[in-house]
Amino acid sequence: MDYKIEFTDKEITPWAGILMLKKMLEKMDFDSCLDGLDLPEQGSNRGYSSHQLIKQFITSVWCGANRFEHTEVTRQDEVIRQFWGFERMAGHKSFQRFFNKFDFGTNQKVFTPLYQWFFKNLQFNNLTLDVDSTIHTRYGTQQGAKKGYNPKKPGRLSHHPLMAFVAETKMVANFWLRSGDAYTSNNIEAFLDDTFEKLQGKKIGLFRADSGFYDKKVLHYLEDKKLNYIVAVRLYAPVQQLIASHKNWLRLSSGIEVAESVYQSPLWDKPRRIVMVRQHIPTRPKATGRSLKLFQDEGIYKQYRYSCFITSLDLPCEQIWTLYRQRADSENRIKELKYDFGSDSFNQQSFYATEAALNFVMIAYNFISLFRQVVLGQKIHQQMKTLRYNVFAIGGYIVKNGNQRILKLSLAMKRREWFTGLWMNVNSFTTPLSFTF
Repeated sequence: MDYKIEFTDKEITPWAGILMLKKMLEKMDFDSCLDGLDLPEQGSNRGYSSHQLIKQFITSVWCGANRFEHTEVTRQDEVIRQFWGFERMAGHKSFQRFFNKFDFGTNQKVFTPLYQWFFKNLQFNNLTLDVDSTIHTRYGTQQGAKKGYNPKKPGRLSHHPLMAFVAETKMVANFWLRSGDAYTSNNIEAFLDDTFEKLQGKKIGLFRADSGFYDKKVLHYLEDKKLNYIVAVRLYAPVQQLIASHKNWLRLSSGIEVAESVYQSPLWDKPRRIVMVRQHIPTRPKATGRSLKLFQDEGIYKQYRYSCFITSLDLPCEQIWTLYRQRADSENRIKELKYDFGSDSFNQQSFYATEAALNFVMIAYNFISLFRQVVLGQKIHQQMKTLRYNVFAIGGYIVKNGNQRILKLSLAMKRREWFTGLWMNVNSFTTPLSFTF
């Protein structure tokens, strides 16, 4: 069949669903938050306002941009321009120039109140805080890009960010960019102090971290703050000897046994409770954990993988292990931030410019997490790439009816009632929102 082409003067967007996110930010009074931030001043009268650059940047991230050049996705979108009421749309160079105005002090002055504002809109307490680090491989000579631990790209330059997550709400509580040669637990006390400030005194019911944070100074800090914690243990020689000497194991299920003891590292000034888990490899071929290298020639130890945890909780061993395994969800957050939000791709020459851009990526992520829970009411966590094509990628154009603007959506009949329900959810959105765990 032959086709011919014709053109229309109607401005059509492929991202009409983004209007719901814009409406949600209006309900949260995001503009008033931006008014209160000490944002860098624009040097030219013809320059774009900092408010526009921030809102257009996070909108571009929602539309799939995962590097600065991709923010052009919104530049030619006339409908999105009308959504926000901008006079004209910025190009990717404008975002880069804007973030280049951020330095260490600016980042502190901007992002501390920004995170505080966001979490002030959410009423919850007794939360679980997961801290983790990740690797952002770099291919240029950006500030802070250095050789360090990089298992996927050995020898490559990288950054080594430190991140904190609120487990129950699946949100980012803090983000610090660090040089690639930083050890996992470097500056953790200052990072946690900053995180608690951004959470504005919300009670931390449990702190969880992997073995990269198994450090005397971390445990002392948590105990001084009277925080409950579960921290994975590095299987140093004294720990392996403790495991090997332990004889009483409780069977949980086929191939899984647990035990507990009191352990005092040669570097510690007091003993602490240790929970040990071993998984039988022939029974559970995909068992996680480590082998006991000190005893690798002895047959019985070769059959198991071991995991250990230092904890201040007095719960049964099985519950300690279950609680710790839930920490793996923070690794899913990191993957989603990388693959769907470009958290490892928005980088510039300036270290603090990169940190600023990535913190706005974190805020864009938090808005999506809030949207999932409050507007979509999802019990199953759908990744952003799924939301992008199921919810936001909807064709539409704007028409005027007197003083009213109407967004015409291209939706199949069977999806129209569903979208109308979402729109009603957005319109009924009020803050502060109460979360119960």
